[in-house]
Amino acid sequence: MTADSLPSLLRSLGLGVMVREHEVAVARAEKENWGYQKFLHYLAEEEVNDKQARRIQRLLKDSNLPKTETLERLSLAKMPEKVRRMLPTLLTGEFVARGDNLIAMGLHGRGKTGFCAAVGRALVERHQLKVLFIPTFKLVSQLLAAKRDLRLPEALARLNRYDLIHVDELSYVTQNRDEVDVLFNFFAERYEKQRSVIVTASLVFSQWDKIFKDAMTAAAVVDRLVHRAILLEFPGKSIRAEEAEAKQRQAT
Repeated sequence: MTADSLPSLLRSLGLGVMVREHEVAVARAEKENWGYQKFLHYLAEEEVNDKQARRIQRLLKDSNLPKTETLERLSLAKMPEKVRRMLPTLLTGEFVARGDNLIAMGLHGRGKTGFCAAVGRALVERHQLKVLFIPTFKLVSQLLAAKRDLRLPEALARLNRYDLIHVDELSYVTQNRDEVDVLFNFFAERYEKQRSVIVTASLVFSQWDKIFKDAMTAAAVVDRLVHRAILLEFPGKSIRAEEAEAKQRQAT
């Protein structure tokens, strides 16, 4: 084998970064007196890092997570103490590995969606988990269409490919009977398969009969969600309202 044939061999194996970096690696190895093992480790590490970065970008694109909701942009000082304390634990991703859920409750503007979406993004970036962010109304619409086409089991199976699904703003959807049925099927399926969900809601559990139309269905959903769950409350004033008031005071 000649030196010129090495890039072709690497390219045939799909090792494009090694092709790109091998001449630089050879120069560094000669200059710094690397051994064969260090030389190979350097090239392999560059290839793996590139593949991981590309995978993370694909996962983020597929997740539909809001691009603006990141850990860096979180107003953690304005979050409740329990929420701040739980953040490091959530970022390990262990609750997803266990199939546990994360339930965030609080009135509109308290920061629950931003916090949970930032956690979801971090789990993609740090652990390469498959995460999906979806508003409740969109999830219901997709499941209703699948049910109409007699493909609801297939739709639920596709959703089960995600390690974690963030169902956002559950309380803002007024459900009819068909909508309640598909939403119940979704939560029941995730529970049976031990697949995690994040749910953000502005109504406490005792008021979920307003969402699911009857107390029995609401109790069945709550029972499945809280059996293995982390519960976080976001009380107090709206963070957005406080920020707007602060800007107004600065302007006067």
